[in-house]
Amino acid sequence: MSNVRALIIVKGLVQGVGYRWFVERHAKQLGLTGYVHNLPDGNVEVVVEGARSLIEELIRELKVGPRFASVEDVRVTWHPYRGEFNDFRIRFW
Repeated sequence: MSNVRALIIVKGLVQGVGYRWFVERHAKQLGLTGYVHNLPDGNVEVVVEGARSLIEELIRELKVGPRFASVEDVRVTWHPYRGEFNDFRIRFW
């Protein structure tokens, strides 16, 4: 399996409901690297690297989200792998 990078924008009620921690937990369980952070427009951005099949598994989880989230849309843009990250983190900026 070759590694890839994905830029994911999650829209809906995804801020203030534990969504970033949900993403971080699932990404780490899958052994993916990258980050998640809130955007000023109320959406959440996820940048993730790893095996495409594992990222697709993460995307399935992102569409569900944690208990109090309401995900309206998940948009994915695929990019070449960069090897930029050592782990997966929540960014607070």
